[in-house]
Amino acid sequence: MVTHLYLGVVILAIFASTVTCADIDVVCEKDSVKIKWKISAELVPFSARLFLGTCMVSHLNVLPTGEGEAQFDYTFAECKFKKLIKGKHIKYQNELTYRPQARTKPASFVYPIECVQKRPETWIPTFLNPGSGVSAGRGGLVIHMSLLNEQLTGVAETNVIPLGSFMPIWAAVEQKSHQPLLLLMEQCVAASTPELKPGSQVYPIINNKGCLLESKRGSSMFLPRYHSSAIILYLQSFKFNLGEEVYIHCKLVVWDPEVFDEGKKACHYVKESGSWELLDDPFQSSLCSCCDSTCKSRSRRGLEWESHDHSRTHSVLGPLIIVEHNNKSVSQDVLV
Repeated sequence: MVTHLYLGVVILAIFASTVTCADIDVVCEKDSVKIKWKISAELVPFSARLFLGTCMVSHLNVLPTGEGEAQFDYTFAECKFKKLIKGKHIKYQNELTYRPQARTKPASFVYPIECVQKRPETWIPTFLNPGSGVSAGRGGLVIHMSLLNEQLTGVAETNVIPLGSFMPIWAAVEQKSHQPLLLLMEQCVAASTPELKPGSQVYPIINNKGCLLESKRGSSMFLPRYHSSAIILYLQSFKFNLGEEVYIHCKLVVWDPEVFDEGKKACHYVKESGSWELLDDPFQSSLCSCCDSTCKSRSRRGLEWESHDHSRTHSVLGPLIIVEHNNKSVSQDVLV
């Protein structure tokens, strides 16, 4: 044991003297990454202690100078890359590490790796399928609503949300053989019961025909769409019925994707500009100016949608449980 400890100290000392001149070259490709890490001659014998996430060096070249070139060549499906979807981009994140001791010990050197790609226009998350979330069918239309995980890559595995954190709420209408459809959240409230009754205590989230109130009170927003038939409400959790069951009730509207007016829109407040913005076309954000007063429908185009019952539907998500950060006693699986 003494010998191992001594060896670890020696390796740490060697690395400490060379880490300041680390030479790392990262090349991001469509589905993979290639990394070249130039290391000192002293570190060449210890190249097996270099990692990309959970992966070891793919190949080691020993240069004429005695220095080494550690190469990592892996796909994003390997090495436990973390995939994040942020707006119009997809990020793959990992770390290069040097671990002179067992993996249970902290790494002595960490170098962040990030590859950013523009999200394909036709990209659809893997969770978009008829079996996910809450479904509501009306007049031939089927609508889904689910709570997503933090990475927006699938349905959340828990319904317990720390106060102040975000709970992405995804809703989508199945296109099938219909003409292009636009899904809007006309009104959403939080309630303590799965059914709304006269006198029910509610917390307004969206009202005034598509105005996201929580974007002005907090940091909530609508995320950029990947398709007109789906919408993601990036909702910051709030103080309502803390520690108890909360249900999100939404009135969803299916509409013509080419037509917006004061009564058919999705607007959130942008604190940086101090104004309301239309999610689907910021150049028409003047339609959101009524969010601080009363919004009314003015366009007559698309009245054929209004004449059918299936243009609107009511969906419920829950139960969700919002807890204080120090409250870890509640643990339930998400129910949808």
